[in-house]
Amino acid sequence: MIRERYLNAGLLALLVAVPLWAHLADEPFTITLATRAVIFALAAVGLNIALGLGGLVSLGHAAFFGIGGYAMGILAFHAQSFTPLMEWPLVIEGTKSMPVIWLVAVIASALAALVIGALSLRTSGVYFIMITLAFGQMFYFFTISWPAYGGEDGLSIYVRNGFPGLNTLVPIQFYGLCFVILCTVLFLNARLAKSPFGLALNAARQVPVRVETVGLDGQRIKLAAFVISGAITGLAGALFADLNRFVSPTMFSWQTSGEIIVFIIIGGVARLFGPVAGAVVFVTLEHVLGGLSNYWHIFLGLLLLAIVLFGRGGLIGMLTRREAAHD
Repeated sequence: MIRERYLNAGLLALLVAVPLWAHLADEPFTITLATRAVIFALAAVGLNIALGLGGLVSLGHAAFFGIGGYAMGILAFHAQSFTPLMEWPLVIEGTKSMPVIWLVAVIASALAALVIGALSLRTSGVYFIMITLAFGQMFYFFTISWPAYGGEDGLSIYVRNGFPGLNTLVPIQFYGLCFVILCTVLFLNARLAKSPFGLALNAARQVPVRVETVGLDGQRIKLAAFVISGAITGLAGALFADLNRFVSPTMFSWQTSGEIIVFIIIGGVARLFGPVAGAVVFVTLEHVLGGLSNYWHIFLGLLLLAIVLFGRGGLIGMLTRREAAHD
């Protein structure tokens, strides 16, 4: 446990030191890569609540990632085009305010997760996986055929949205904002895992029959976790769209869901900083090996194979020599 805490602290120190060095060395692209890693980590932390604590293998979490992204894109698009989002029965304007966009993204993603989770949790195992995948693909094909917001070409936002007191166009300031959000969610995740709700969720994953015998509704607990998970992933989607100033249907694709799961597997399922380690490794491999070969995913596959065969606790488990409790 102590060794893992030191490793977690080292990861945080790395996420602080690298962007600061890049800022001093005038390397904005490195800061952008770090921001990308932090946002991916945030999305994976969200999924890890459902997957790591609740045992819910969702291949449709890209739906929430995309909903968050399109919440940003639609609101910002109407703000930059000076057209109302809705004229009847209420006039609703677009906005370039990040806090408002985040609130909309979180609420929209949570509502979608509530509906999808309520239907998907009627099943389990591979059927749950396939239903969540189907929902994600439904959103994907819907946005492709949504010409009002770009269809399959996506939607561009000219200027990054604003946050009070910050110039978000400055890479280091936008990175700092994303980093603070990630740290906040990690703190809340740690508290959640140790709370009565988190313990009940863990029990519902391991021994659902015993949970039912003590009067708890395991399905409702899992649904609540799924909603929280979707809301966090939706927030990450809004940040990712702001980073790129662009949204497209690919945010809903099953490949996006798969990548988020890969982050968790690389770092360690059910480990607090597992998604962070996985996202950092993934972005690093993508940048370094992607510049050498278009087939860099082969090396990623070899890494995944090694982790699955020899390190079920992920990289953090391998480095701390202690597998996750649920293993």
